[in-house]
Amino acid sequence: MQIQPFELERWQSVWENKVELNISESGVRPLTTSELVPDAATLQKIIDVPQYYPQTNGSEELRSRIAELYPGATAENVLVTCGGSEANFISTWSLIEPGDEIVFMMPNYMQVAGLARSFGATVKPLWLREELQWGINIGELSRLIGPKTKLVAICNPSNPTGSVLRKDEREAIVAAAEKVGAWVLADEVYRGAEFDGAMTSSFWGGYDRILCTAGLSKAYSLPGLRTGWVVGSPKMVEKLWGYHDYTSIGPSMLTDLLASVALEPRRRAWILNRTREILLRNYPALRAWLESHADSFSHVPPKAGAIAWAGLSGGRNSAQMAEELREKKGVLLVAGEQLGMESFVRFGFGGDPGHLQKALGRIDEWLQENRVRSHTR
Repeated sequence: MQIQPFELERWQSVWENKVELNISESGVRPLTTSELVPDAATLQKIIDVPQYYPQTNGSEELRSRIAELYPGATAENVLVTCGGSEANFISTWSLIEPGDEIVFMMPNYMQVAGLARSFGATVKPLWLREELQWGINIGELSRLIGPKTKLVAICNPSNPTGSVLRKDEREAIVAAAEKVGAWVLADEVYRGAEFDGAMTSSFWGGYDRILCTAGLSKAYSLPGLRTGWVVGSPKMVEKLWGYHDYTSIGPSMLTDLLASVALEPRRRAWILNRTREILLRNYPALRAWLESHADSFSHVPPKAGAIAWAGLSGGRNSAQMAEELREKKGVLLVAGEQLGMESFVRFGFGGDPGHLQKALGRIDEWLQENRVRSHTR
């Protein structure tokens, strides 16, 4: 098996700790351990726990707290993984065989599409449309989802657009998948990072062949814990646990304990409120900047997540823009090519607001220098 290069992950991994101004991230400023567990006595109890092997599918407490996020789910519906990326990996690995077809929402975080191609599947794009406020054209579903479709892969709320599917869009996707017996894999890792505070409805419960993945890296601002999960029927979760035995085997003891703290209902509410405050504080400055550069960028405001998706006027090359900003201005953002759409860029705005303003100033410099060059040719 030959795997495709994962361009976004390699781009960020190589450069995010080398540039001065990193606005490529899609989460908010991470919590420290002392912020997560401010009570000194509780923190000491966690530190004093022996670091033996934890329960490999996740402790009963952690799985029960995850299940609370999905109406009607119990701990038996949950498998804890090493980040949402492992949840997506084992789900795709368990379902895809050579010759299968998958329908994959685009633009998107390209993990599932890359894995599916590596496993020998054909990938058919389900495009989000800018003219539909980054929604889908429901009429396209019957053409894309057919007897050969094994899997329909969705990201909701969307990375990179920050859009949220409407109820009729979700229902149409599920109905089209159910009609042909296809699985739905719903990556919901940005659920909980909504601007208006209303939790996005999960795909969970709409059909017996739905798998929902998520984790603590985005809305919960705890990427370093590497805690993710997949929610499905008990039979499917048992099957996925077998695949999990061949990958990370299980979470670390500290990860399991700290994740349980994060998902305790009152602490969970505090974390999500903190995330929303960061989004509402930081986004207006970026939106104003994009609107002041309407001659250079198109932009549909996001509804969730610390990410803004902006189109480049004139079909400019976003990979070239990203490389020049990194090399000449010390600014790291994400080129649209790495998420499936050329001539777009993704801005991350979940960090320090001063840091963001400084990065935007550097991009102003780059834009002005490009105008000068184009006028002197």
